[in-house]
Amino acid sequence: MAPNADPPVCKIMDFGKYKYEQQKKQQSARKKQTQVQIKEIKFRPKTDEHDYQTKLRHIRRFLEEGDRCKATIFFRGREIVHKDRGEIVLTRVAQDTADLAKVEQEARAEGRTLFIMLAPIPKKPDAKADARPEAPEAPAAE
Repeated sequence: MAPNADPPVCKIMDFGKYKYEQQKKQQSARKKQTQVQIKEIKFRPKTDEHDYQTKLRHIRRFLEEGDRCKATIFFRGREIVHKDRGEIVLTRVAQDTADLAKVEQEARAEGRTLFIMLAPIPKKPDAKADARPEAPEAPAAE
């Protein structure tokens, strides 16, 4: 406790209790941390507008919850020839979620799939919410 004191002062403690308290601190720290998951949404090059909007809503929900999202275009058969259509869909997804997410990994092709990774933008506390409300002004005397 005080090694420089004359005579030195120490504290006798229960080592088992100390280890138990350390374990509980680690456990509570583990409980408080959040695990970020990667959610995947699959598109096709021919995905129609309504289906696109539905899948986009899912992506937006995942990003709002703080999860990273992977948008994938899967090509079947001869669709692989038209990779440009898949890239158009992915750039549109990136543009439509620009307010919530940043592109973590640009469009990349792996075999018959083309994918893009989106990461949520960290939320900043509002400056207005932090500022104290101003006192109402006194009415002017006439």
